[in-house]
Amino acid sequence: MDAGFLPREDVVFKDIFLSLNIVLCLESLVMGSLIGVVAVFLFLSKEMPVETQRKVLDTDKKSYSALRDEPKNKAVVVPAKTVQSVAQKQEEYVDRMLGCRYEMKYIISEDKAAAITRFLRPYIKMDRYSKLQPDGRYPIVSTYLDSPNLQLCRETMEGHKNRFKLRVRGYSDDPDSPLFFEVKRRINTVIMKSRAKVHREHLKDLLEGRFLSLNMDYKTDEEALKQFQLYMLSLNAKPVVRIRYLREAYEDDGENRVRITFDRDICCNIDNSPIVKLGGTGWRSVSADVGNVVLEIKFTGRYPAWVSQMTECFNLVKGPMSKYASSIKKASILRFCAPKLPMIA
Repeated sequence: MDAGFLPREDVVFKDIFLSLNIVLCLESLVMGSLIGVVAVFLFLSKEMPVETQRKVLDTDKKSYSALRDEPKNKAVVVPAKTVQSVAQKQEEYVDRMLGCRYEMKYIISEDKAAAITRFLRPYIKMDRYSKLQPDGRYPIVSTYLDSPNLQLCRETMEGHKNRFKLRVRGYSDDPDSPLFFEVKRRINTVIMKSRAKVHREHLKDLLEGRFLSLNMDYKTDEEALKQFQLYMLSLNAKPVVRIRYLREAYEDDGENRVRITFDRDICCNIDNSPIVKLGGTGWRSVSADVGNVVLEIKFTGRYPAWVSQMTECFNLVKGPMSKYASSIKKASILRFCAPKLPMIA
């Protein structure tokens, strides 16, 4: 008999064996912990094209239904709101970049930031939120969540190509201003961000794992909020640190979207409280450690020629820069209310 062929009985047995293995694998995924869901996403995303990765991430939505079966997670009823304050309308920040984009970061001096600003003004305009400020800089504050062993921070410091961050972002301490639950994923060189707007009074309930029961007067991206809570519960993630800074932003409205931002006065506040607040005590500067200004270039299509000219003209050298990891690293070095963290260059 030709060694290259198997008898029909062996072929049938092999098919049955493979089928049983597939069933067992599926059963393990269904019955396993939610941490497995995140691990599968990170493993599969290594070789998948972006469109396939999107489909994998969409399966998280189905997994979310299982979380609702836990009796401790009762729905939060959202009251109808028919009147919006001027501050709330101004702070209803909508990220005008697409959810899938490329992103490059540079650490530069104030002098170079001023020169780059003059260079880019003929190509793109100051965004509408910077225009509202006398100096063109508006505040941002984010509360970052992580697991008890700081898994997300470690993955960033170790340079994992496929990773994500969980944060809740705000732009004002006005009680009527909304907050945004964000999942920011990096898949190789692609950045994918989803966000869901919520009212400030529901922050604590949502961070405790309770689910939001929406009515017609409360518009948000429900699926983005579901994915945030799925990852949060799978990692047992809690608030770790608040980070605030001033942002000066420029963008265009063309087909190939480009957004350039300058972030200054970066500060961190080690705090596990379920709050997103710009004010208060306990803030420590991070800008002195990372450089004066953090320049970010974000684009969704091909790399614009004028941006290439800008990076060459100003000798910009791209490098890793995470406000979250830098803040935790600084707090760990100072032993300022931060868990022990191995120092990674």
